[in-house]
Amino acid sequence: MEYKRIRIGMVGGGDGAFIGAVHRISTRIDDGFELVAGALSSDPDRALASALRIGISEERSYSSFIEMAKQEKLREDGIQAVIIVTPNHMHYPVAKAFLEQGIHVICDKPVTKDLDEALALKALVMQSGAFFALTHNYTGYPLVRHAKHLVDSGVLGNLRVIQAEYAQDWLTEEAESTDNKQAKWRTDPEKSGLAGCLGDIGTHAFNLACFISGKKVQQVSADLTAFVDGRRVDDNVHTMLRFEGGIKGMLWSSQVAPGNENGLKIRVYGDKAGLEWSQESPNELWLSVLGEPTQRITRAGPGAGEEANRLSRVPAGHPEGYLEGFANLYLDIAAAIHAIEEGSEVSSVQGVIPSINDGVEGMKFINAVLSSSAHNSAWRPLEAAASNDSSLGD
Repeated sequence: MEYKRIRIGMVGGGDGAFIGAVHRISTRIDDGFELVAGALSSDPDRALASALRIGISEERSYSSFIEMAKQEKLREDGIQAVIIVTPNHMHYPVAKAFLEQGIHVICDKPVTKDLDEALALKALVMQSGAFFALTHNYTGYPLVRHAKHLVDSGVLGNLRVIQAEYAQDWLTEEAESTDNKQAKWRTDPEKSGLAGCLGDIGTHAFNLACFISGKKVQQVSADLTAFVDGRRVDDNVHTMLRFEGGIKGMLWSSQVAPGNENGLKIRVYGDKAGLEWSQESPNELWLSVLGEPTQRITRAGPGAGEEANRLSRVPAGHPEGYLEGFANLYLDIAAAIHAIEEGSEVSSVQGVIPSINDGVEGMKFINAVLSSSAHNSAWRPLEAAASNDSSLGD
């Protein structure tokens, strides 16, 4: 990049954490960031050991994120942005501490553990003037951006149907009582929030459907289940969707579907054409124009489009995937932060970076789904979803 590296810190993501390493790798792919500080664990010894292992000096390894925010603000070479990769229940307090210091925030999803916190966080973002990004990383894939372009440019015509699914199998059996740290906190409502599979991966499918279509979901009718005995949060989600403009949709999200490793898929149909994309085959997009042979569009190949090509690093046929998609999001985040700090106009890429507004919409979706399922799949509007409906339903 032509700009200086953005100085970043990280909260969470210490030894044994999956997503922290993913963020660190992704920030380095385009050399746009430099990790200089961290509160990688609430345990001081583990925090320091983790920090030293990834090149953070002892001086800038903190056991308290509150102290980190205050001290980094005082330094001439303090961090410009913080990456939050903690369990969900810590997103709000950590983001609040850094926003109050005017430090930009990059937060993993879902944005908070409940809607009340999401709305409070949105108010803080507005008051602080700092930049806030939510890492719905699948929006960074080149062919997802091209799919959005096809919809926006009218190739599909008037949208009618959107089908989204995200299926995994890693929680098919009880794993909460094992040494699987991910299973422990993701199935603990005190840490994950009231949604399990719904909050973990269902929100990704929801966000992708809204991102590509450019439409908001207005109502949901949902059926949530915890198939594993004793599990306190859902592990399977069926949801019917009513989008604005009369578009109908369905969303299936599951972590108890044997044979599915990371099956995020989306299909969008209009009155002129349809498209299909799968995260496990991210370098191809299928476009079916009514009455014509289905086209296979490849990343960096003919017909991929300007935006997809901007985000492609290697020639067609060389696979790019999860880490590069994450890196594309960071590429756009870097451009936005540089523009903000230089006082220049933020380029159009900021409009495709998931924001606090997307985070709030995701929490409204979670609330509406929980409420619907608790009331025998009754249709629930996103705007008026009750925040205290915690039951999975019958």
